[in-house]
Amino acid sequence: MTYLLHIFILIGIYIILSLSLNLIAGYTGILSMAHAAFYGIGAYIAALMALNFNSPFILNLFLAVIGSSILGALVGIPSLRIKDDYFIIATFAFQIIIFNILNNLVSFTGGPMGLPGIPQPVIFGIKISSHFSFLVLTAILCAITYFICNKIVKSPFGRILKAIREDEVFTKSLGKNVSAYKVKIFMISSGLAAISGVMYATYITYIDPTSFTLMESIFIISIVIIGGAGNLKGSIVGAVVLVMLPEILRFVGLPNSIAANIRQMLYGGLLVVFMLWRPQGFIGEYSFNRNNENG
Repeated sequence: MTYLLHIFILIGIYIILSLSLNLIAGYTGILSMAHAAFYGIGAYIAALMALNFNSPFILNLFLAVIGSSILGALVGIPSLRIKDDYFIIATFAFQIIIFNILNNLVSFTGGPMGLPGIPQPVIFGIKISSHFSFLVLTAILCAITYFICNKIVKSPFGRILKAIREDEVFTKSLGKNVSAYKVKIFMISSGLAAISGVMYATYITYIDPTSFTLMESIFIISIVIIGGAGNLKGSIVGAVVLVMLPEILRFVGLPNSIAANIRQMLYGGLLVVFMLWRPQGFIGEYSFNRNNENG
């Protein structure tokens, strides 16, 4: 039972991550390779606040969201002036920079040794320590994130994001400040990604830079693409499928070293299959290869 609860908690964390990335990748048509960086920033802000100042969970969560959003703006303002492959390269570089900062700033982040002993959340006097209580908290944050994302994509703001995705030049011709909309959604997406970081840090009670690598960003992108870009429910489907998939390998009886390699092969294979034969994913409304053909 504990094992299943653990899997469900991880699914919830990745649902939040994929929902937040879907806002910029699926609804705005901007593919970012730096989402794990914002995930990690949220985790480190919450962990450092809790360890150094013993500050409450709600405050740590708020500061993590704000801090990640601000950094998202600092990255987004210069990076979003470039397009397509150049933007992907820019976010790739940012991901590598953040990883190296976390890995080398030993006196502040603990470096490769990480940050152990992160306090578990206490909300209104209730300590969240059991797997079930963590699952409930994760489910609540998932519901809040989905509600926020749903409100955004169904609002006039969301319709402009879709217009940018379909034809950026035409959207500019209508008098819309495309750059401003891109920066705003990048900030929102970065802030929401930080929620997952806070949950991960307080659930595992230990973080190190290896949890927020480029491979993690690629995994989050895989969830969005396979589940369905441009559809919030696709983020849920993708998270369930890709988090559960490696767990199935445990029942095959393969050694962990071999299972890890097979897992990466499965992810890569699924991406190739979906990009070739179903680029919109399981239930997506947007196809990345269609965008490239039109561009």
